[in-house]
Amino acid sequence: MPIDWEQFGNEIDAAIGNAVERTDERLAAQASSLTRLTDEEVAELFPTPADVKKLQQLMAIVKSAEDQNTKVTRLVTNIEDLAQTAIVLLSKFA
Repeated sequence: MPIDWEQFGNEIDAAIGNAVERTDERLAAQASSLTRLTDEEVAELFPTPADVKKLQQLMAIVKSAEDQNTKVTRLVTNIEDLAQTAIVLLSKFA
């Protein structure tokens, strides 16, 4: 079943608007449901709501149905915002 990245982004935005401890747990749970990471790992790697938002943005680009060249272009355009997220993920898996 394809993931509705726009809806997921909207859910992240709503959770960020209510940034309290429960929200942080909810954000970690949402992000971990789309990755191989546990809730605890997400919370450790991406401790702030803004970090989770960047993870969502990176995942939306990588998992989109766009062709490879379009994905690369979008990543290059957003590299300053998403580079740290990519480094955190690669450090976890490398």
